[in-house]
Amino acid sequence: MRPDRTELATAERRDLADFLETLAPDQWERPSLCRGWTVRDVVAHMLSYEEVGLREFAGAFLRAGFRFGELNARRLEQLGAQTPGDLLDYLRAHAEPSGPTAVAGARIALTDGLIHHQDIRRALGQPRTVPPERLVPVLDFALVAPPLPARRNVRGLRLLATDVDWSHGRGAEVTGPGEALLMAIAGRADALPELAGPGLRTLESRVG
Repeated sequence: MRPDRTELATAERRDLADFLETLAPDQWERPSLCRGWTVRDVVAHMLSYEEVGLREFAGAFLRAGFRFGELNARRLEQLGAQTPGDLLDYLRAHAEPSGPTAVAGARIALTDGLIHHQDIRRALGQPRTVPPERLVPVLDFALVAPPLPARRNVRGLRLLATDVDWSHGRGAEVTGPGEALLMAIAGRADALPELAGPGLRTLESRVG
């Protein structure tokens, strides 16, 4: 039986909340893997679409010129000034996705939450083992999620995870842990040293 994506996304958010509770105040202000965003900014971004109706989202996207980067920057302003304590309380209160992130069976919330969780952990040097039942569906969805550059990054390559049952594509092979593959195709150069294979140079040129 296929796991419920809403349950997976909720579990991911709760795991993130548990981790954030361990951070010192200064760690919230350190850079994440998202260029220009601190750890606090990433958490605020993740929550900035909660309680937003689909009609409101569509209007905001239109006003942002259909640019996800511009839309995210505008939404971030809504929660960007919140304290870490306030954001943590909000995250726990909204562990189950709502609004636009709940669309597509909560695949958006799961993918966004897992990648940004890693954006924080990798930047702080605090790795974890991602549960495979969450990682594999995110690897699949990341390839078609419009805000991510994964489709362009993997063109003409075959990706093969060495720790979970997942592969994709044809062409020169890139191998490595599934989490590192995910982060690399999502545009995070930090994960590239963990990968190998004849297609790695091509992936590096696209991600770098």
